[in-house]
Amino acid sequence: MARKVLIITYYWPPAGGIAVVRWVKFVKYIRENGWDPVVYTVSNGNYPLTDASLEKDVPEDIQIIRRPIWEPHQLYRFFSKTKGSGGLADIKPKHRASFVERISNWVRSNFFIPDARAFWIKPSVRFLNEYLKANPVDAIVSTGPPHSAHLIALALKNEMRLPWLADFRDPWTTMDYYKELLLSSWANKKHHRLELEVLKVADAVTVVGNGMKLEFEQKSGRTVEVVTNGFDEADFSCDLTQFDEKFSIVHIGTFFSRINPVNLWQVLNELSKEKHPMISELQIKLMGRVDPAVVASIYEAGLEKFLTLLPVQLHQEAVRQTRGAQVLLLCIFEQTKFVVTGKLFEYLASKRPIFCIGPVDGDAAAILKETNAGTAFAFNDKIGIRHHLLDLYTKFKAGELKEIKNNSEKYSHQELVKEIVCQLNRIVRQ
Repeated sequence: MARKVLIITYYWPPAGGIAVVRWVKFVKYIRENGWDPVVYTVSNGNYPLTDASLEKDVPEDIQIIRRPIWEPHQLYRFFSKTKGSGGLADIKPKHRASFVERISNWVRSNFFIPDARAFWIKPSVRFLNEYLKANPVDAIVSTGPPHSAHLIALALKNEMRLPWLADFRDPWTTMDYYKELLLSSWANKKHHRLELEVLKVADAVTVVGNGMKLEFEQKSGRTVEVVTNGFDEADFSCDLTQFDEKFSIVHIGTFFSRINPVNLWQVLNELSKEKHPMISELQIKLMGRVDPAVVASIYEAGLEKFLTLLPVQLHQEAVRQTRGAQVLLLCIFEQTKFVVTGKLFEYLASKRPIFCIGPVDGDAAAILKETNAGTAFAFNDKIGIRHHLLDLYTKFKAGELKEIKNNSEKYSHQELVKEIVCQLNRIVRQ
């Protein structure tokens, strides 16, 4: 008889984006490994992106419990005059924020801990306490961010003594935008205290990369397991790929100003001035939310006529664009070099060459080397960027980019869910 697991997650279809994909795919395949999932999520989430197409991956007969949440995003939008969700990623860097935005940031930072979904915690604990008495489960999983999901599970663990796996897709107090919070000393200490309590009380902790594993193990003195993000082979098994006709450099997903590869644009500018044949076949394709600063730097480099901007698309269209790219651009911020995003693994599944610009000693660089799927160059390595770009173009002209292979099979969700199940089996047997 299958064991039951309650999965607490804020992000669930109709929410879209890579934050949803991880656990939608694990839920899709976890039954094959002896666990029956029950999903607890919100009924009125404030999602920056929706994608109903992900519903097709959710088994029709699993139980999904949706409960309302009150979020301060309307207040945030009023005070900051933005269309953001009020989440951490929407907080502007301090040097770019207006006075009103800084006030909004201070309120958000000190009154909504650990995040803007803090008011979801107490109602969820009350509801789930009663639900679980009538509908027992064998274990609980919480996945964050938002880290409020972990605090729901923490309360249930303390009250009901259920085995609990805390799954971290991103760090907590070392995430790059945490430093942009206008935290009081009291609020900063509370974040660190809650983070440590979750790490110590959870029966198992999983993270998406080795850097997070090292950080959390040093903080908590416990063992932390790595279960990376991944890809679903079924998403990439459609008809033959239609490759872009031009030499396309494609970036999929949110393109923050902090990962803007200025030297890449400058190299392309220089090649344009040199009248290199690459330029006549060049296409720069950016799909998703792109910071205006990135677009401005492309214009400043005189590359605007090669630029194609596409809005956020449904997941299946993102997959199509990924598979059709001649070159996939992956940019990694120095402070998040040990955070391995879901985008990397969908890039791997596409079997396209990955041009990584970011820390050469980070987790993404190590995975690219391990799988033979691409090469990483530091942001300031202008010579290396130029040489690699020219090499890719040479292979494009020779037709060699159509036959790319890599060793990424172990990063499929079908394989990765086995690691989750291994942790669940272990903590239930304890």
